[in-house]
Amino acid sequence: MPKKFIKKVEDFICEHCGCKVKGSGFTNHCPKCLWSKHVDINPGDRINTCGGLMEPVGGKIKDGVWRIIHRCQKCLTVKENKLWPEDDFEEFTKIVVKGNKTGSN
Repeated sequence: MPKKFIKKVEDFICEHCGCKVKGSGFTNHCPKCLWSKHVDINPGDRINTCGGLMEPVGGKIKDGVWRIIHRCQKCLTVKENKLWPEDDFEEFTKIVVKGNKTGSN
């Protein structure tokens, strides 16, 4: 089954750091702490019942684009998400360095 993107414009409060996040329809993580929530099977569908917090555990470049690697704290699923210009790049750098030290990348 191919992945189908469903654009959902949703504002939310980050359950990890409490930041108020203004959604763009492509927003899938907090731009401040970079944590996410495991709510999608396919991007934007909101049908995953896990609901666990997705910890940013690393990063990489794929097709010339920085990507955050998230791991669900509840079910351990690993997913990648694009890093956006509004994301805290300094925080991302800390996560990548930490991931390299622990072998998460």
